[in-house]
Parts: sequence; structure tokens; C-alpha cells
Amino acid sequence: MLTKLKSISLGNWILIGMILGLIVGLILNFYVTNPYIKNIVLMDNVFYLGGNLFIKLMKMLVVPLVFFSIVVGVASISDVRTIGSIGGTTILIYLITTAIAVTIALMLGIYLQPGAGLQMTGLAEASNVTVNQTMPDTILGMIPDNPFSSLASGDMLPVIIFGLLIGIILAKLREETETFNKIFTEGNRIMMEMTSIVMKFAPIGVFCLMAKTFGGLGIEGIMPLAKYFVCVLIGLAIQAFLVYPTLLVIFTRLNPINFFKRFIPVMFFAFSSSTSNATIPLNLDKLSEMGVSRDVSSFTIPLGATINMDGTAIMQGVAVMFAAQAYGIDLGTSALLTVIFTAVMASIGTAGVPSVGLVTLTMVFNSVGLPIQAIGVIFGIDHLLDMFRTAVNVTGDAICTIIVSFRNKAIDLDIYNGKKQPKKEIHIM
Repeated sequence: MLTKLKSISLGNWILIGMILGLIVGLILNFYVTNPYIKNIVLMDNVFYLGGNLFIKLMKMLVVPLVFFSIVVGVASISDVRTIGSIGGTTILIYLITTAIAVTIALMLGIYLQPGAGLQMTGLAEASNVTVNQTMPDTILGMIPDNPFSSLASGDMLPVIIFGLLIGIILAKLREETETFNKIFTEGNRIMMEMTSIVMKFAPIGVFCLMAKTFGGLGIEGIMPLAKYFVCVLIGLAIQAFLVYPTLLVIFTRLNPINFFKRFIPVMFFAFSSSTSNATIPLNLDKLSEMGVSRDVSSFTIPLGATINMDGTAIMQGVAVMFAAQAYGIDLGTSALLTVIFTAVMASIGTAGVPSVGLVTLTMVFNSVGLPIQAIGVIFGIDHLLDMFRTAVNVTGDAICTIIVSFRNKAIDLDIYNGKKQPKKEIHIM
């Protein structure tokens, strides 16, 4: 029995914690009438402590995790200078598709209202919500007056800008700053390991958050959660089957049906594994079968697995609207633009750790001052959504790679169109 329990994945434990928390919360809501046991012992102490302890651990992680990840990521991406336009084009396309993804998510959230009717205003109070600033103020707010103060206070946009600047400088002075490069690289590894440790407590934290939430909200809280789930799935479907094929046709005139016929096995593998990194070898092989040069794909696919997180951006955009509606907050245009920018930057800083998208979601929430307690409500179903968005992430990596390959004449169109079989690699560098 113990061996079987150990074999259960973290994602499944989180799902179990969500279901058990939902059941316990509903039982408390409908069947426990003793206010001392229900409210004082469980709701206000046990579940409050367990849920908020996990949230505070997440808040503890987010600033150093994102800061180190962005610095190390930007410093390592400096190699794009050696491959000229391929690197610049790849990064530009990845950032554009991520911006499109989060914009779609926000539009769906505004239209479908996934958080409407949840009424979570009593569970936490929002602070410093960015409802409507002028655009100049929004831009000026990205530049830190004191970067150390921004790091200490968790003011994420200035932290991101500061991290980007350090990464660029480390890339430029690579040989002269080896010690600093090593410090940031090791710091990033430490934060990765710390995130893995904290995530082991996620099932308990999710159980407590769900039990407290539904112990107070009741059955009426289930419908918005289902609406949130469906809203994210719709966004993922639009990105995968409308945005990506459209970009492929616009930039290459290639038939997207040919792509999906061959790429479906990779999508299923990504879905089942829930990790973009594990899908890299299969993705590379499949693109080679489509006639794409390994000289290009060996750079663009690993880079995409690091910075191209369109599925995660969609989840974050919908989650922002879900939380804003649940707390009765009307986000202004400048706040929505801030969400788009922060989600794009968060995709660059997203580490290869399971469910880390929810950790960086804290950063997105902080950028507009939304209460991160709402994350606890959606945390439990994230494992299921993670499977779908990983499939979208790797699909975006492949589509962008084909576009870059086409623009650099590094794809055999006859192989792509099925007129001949792949024989040998195309070398362009």
C-alpha cells in the first residue's frame, strides 16, 4: 500500500487534495451545525493556517525565483548574436504569440465572466489594485527607483526590468563576470530546488484552501470553477487551432493540416507527460521528419521550452479575470496592459518545475494588486489544465520553428508536403 501511495504523482496528489477539500468544505457547509467546531476550530484555525501557510511559502518564492530565472535566462540567450536573425526572429515570434495568448485569455474572461457570482470579497481584501493609471505612469512605474526596495516589497515589474538589465550586462561582459554568472546560475538552481520542496506541500495547502473556501461558499462556488476550467480550455483551443495555423499560413503559405496530421503524436505525449522539456527529443525528431533543419530546431525548440509558454499565459490571463470578478474589482485598461506585459515576461522566467506557472501567477496578480488567495481556489484543477496547456506550448514551439526555418530557407518543402521522404539534414550555418 505504501509503495502505491509513493508512486502517485504530485499532480495527482494535488487533484486528490482538491477533491477532498471540496467534499470536506461542502460537508462543513451543509451538515456541521456546531459553530465552535466548524468556524473556530476548523475554518478559522486549521484550514486558515494550512492554506495561508502555503500561500506565504509561494509568496516567499516568487520574487527570487523570477529574478534569478530572468537573469540567467537572458544571460544564456546572448548566444543568439552568433546565429544572427534566426535568434532574433525566434524570440520575437515567441513573445508575440505569448502576447496574443494572454490577450485572448483576457477577452474570454471579460466575455464569459468565469468569476462572476463567486463573491469572494469576504475572504481577502485587495490592496493597491491597479485599476486605472495613465500610460506614462504605467511605463514609469516599470523602472525601479531603488531596485533593492522593489525586490524587498515584491514590486514585480521593476524587478523584471532590473533582472533583464543585469542579464543583458552579464551577457555582454561574459568573460569579465564569470563569478557573477556563477552566483546567479547557482542561485537559480537553489530556487528551483526550493520550489520543488515547497510544491510537495501543495496537496495539503490545496486541501485547506478548498475546504475553507467551499465551507463558506457552498455549492454555488462550483459553477464559477467549472466556468474557469472551460474558459481556459476555449482559450487553449483558439491558440492551438486558430492562431497557430493562421500564423503558419500567413508567414509560410504551408498547409497546417499536414502539420497536425504528423504532429498529433507529439501533442499526445506532451499531454500525458505535462512537461515541455521531456517532449524536446520527440519534437526535434518529428520536425526533422517534416523537413526542418536540425541546425534551426536544435536552437528554437529548447529555447521555446524555456520562454514560449502560451498555454501558461492563457491560464494566467483567465485567472486574472476570474479573481478580479470574484472580488468585484473592475480592472482598467492600464491594468490589463500591465497583465499582458507581466504575463509575457513571466513566460520568460517560467522554470521547468511542475505547476510553477501557478507560482509565477502570483507575480502577475501582484503586478495589478489582486489578492492571491484566489489562486488557492483554482490550484486544485491546475494539473488537468497543465496537461492541455503543455500540449499547446509544444505545438507553438513547433509552429514557430517551421516559420523561422521557412524564412531562413532551412526546410525542405517537398518533405513537408509529403512529396518525398527525409534523407539528410539541411545545414545552413
